[in-house]
Amino acid sequence: MRIVVAADNAGVDLKNAVRDLLRTDERVDDVLDLGVAGADDDRAYPVLGLAAAETIARGEADRGVLVCGTGIGVAISANKVPGVRATVAHDSYSAERSIKSNDCQVITFGARVIGPELAKRIVTEWLGYRFDPGSASATKVAHITDYEAKTAS
Repeated sequence: MRIVVAADNAGVDLKNAVRDLLRTDERVDDVLDLGVAGADDDRAYPVLGLAAAETIARGEADRGVLVCGTGIGVAISANKVPGVRATVAHDSYSAERSIKSNDCQVITFGARVIGPELAKRIVTEWLGYRFDPGSASATKVAHITDYEAKTAS
């Protein structure tokens, strides 16, 4: 699995902690870091969230972990990229359902909302989930995908 990570300066420390964890996980083949390197880099979260989501849309990464102050801004940004589904998930159940029910490729965290140990635990669990294209949720996800295809220009 190839994972892209990114964060603005509000989320850089949490992003780095998650990135380092991912680099040690045997299920992860590659981690691409598109985020800021330090708190002095003031690039805006939409630029980073869009870049990470575009990496997934191009097939250069399978999933993404994005961090900003709340996780909301990077989720909104990533969701603007056609074919990408992103969600904030600060608990295990939401992270599980984001993939199993919604086929999300991106999970986002708010560094001002969640602690690093819980975020790392959720990411570790999240890596093990897969979407079942034969599930009852598949038709719901297909509605989203069809709408997106119909309205894309």
